Amino acid sequence: MSVWLPTSPCTPGACAGHEGGTASVPRAVLRLTAAVALILLGILGSPPLRLLPAGSRHTLVRAWSAALVRAFGIRITVHGSPGPDGGRLLVPNHISWLDIPLVAAAVPCRMLAKSDIRDWPVLGRLAGRAGTLFIERDKIRALPATVETITGALLAGDRVTVFPEGSTWCGRAQGTFRRAAFQSALDARVPVQPVRLAYLHRDGTPAGAPAFVGDDPLTASLWRIARARGVRAEVRLLPRIPPGRYAHRRDLAAAAQQAVLGASAPTLLPGIPTQPAAPSATDRDSANRPAASVHHWVSSSPAAANSFRTPS
Repeated sequence: MSVWLPTSPCTPGACAGHEGGTASVPRAVLRLTAAVALILLGILGSPPLRLLPAGSRHTLVRAWSAALVRAFGIRITVHGSPGPDGGRLLVPNHISWLDIPLVAAAVPCRMLAKSDIRDWPVLGRLAGRAGTLFIERDKIRALPATVETITGALLAGDRVTVFPEGSTWCGRAQGTFRRAAFQSALDARVPVQPVRLAYLHRDGTPAGAPAFVGDDPLTASLWRIARARGVRAEVRLLPRIPPGRYAHRRDLAAAAQQAVLGASAPTLLPGIPTQPAAPSATDRDSANRPAASVHHWVSSSPAAANSFRTPS
């Protein structure tokens, strides 16, 4: 891995344990079967889906994404509104691969992802058919093209979602928002909308099972989530930061981070090893490049409703 890439000290052993109820093995297998069926349905349905009008297409994508999250037994609650049409940079915190369908359940999205995902079995094919843009995350020389892609999409009136922490964190610990991705919003003169994601137990405490951190294998994460009970996902679309309020990406990133993560500095949990804070190449003011996250999204349509809750 390149030394300039953002890293998280969160580990599966320290962060991804599930302290709530556990689903039976047959129920977990049923959940995984339902999820696989939905993914296959997405692959088969993507070609005719492109022939539908934009409104109908985005409504179906939103419903499919919500159904995929719900297949794992996770309820979704969305607060706030994506607002009117037009270019906008959305900046959520990053916890899990589940963030992808979770955000899409609120706002239909086009994904900008690391090129490795293209080679994932089944999911890579689905991502390709969905029009995902792939980037070389490990190559800093690819960053100029990435910032041009994001800025171009914003200027075209699309919503672009990036995860400025640059890596997944467990949701109890949190990372610093990398500044460079915010340069696209400044260049395109579009609003920035902070988005807060959370996976919670019934009592409102953070749930560890969805966290996809460190060297956690995808198969282990899938099984852990399928076995967990009583987990709900929450999406908060926070007030937008209008263009022109901040002239420098440093200040814009700080304001967005405060909205999403709170004013306190990033904290570590007991059992999470500390790491030296080395400066990132994408965090230097001289590099007007977006932080390369595990996942990025590009959206071109508002959600069909302000908020919704999936059936229990």
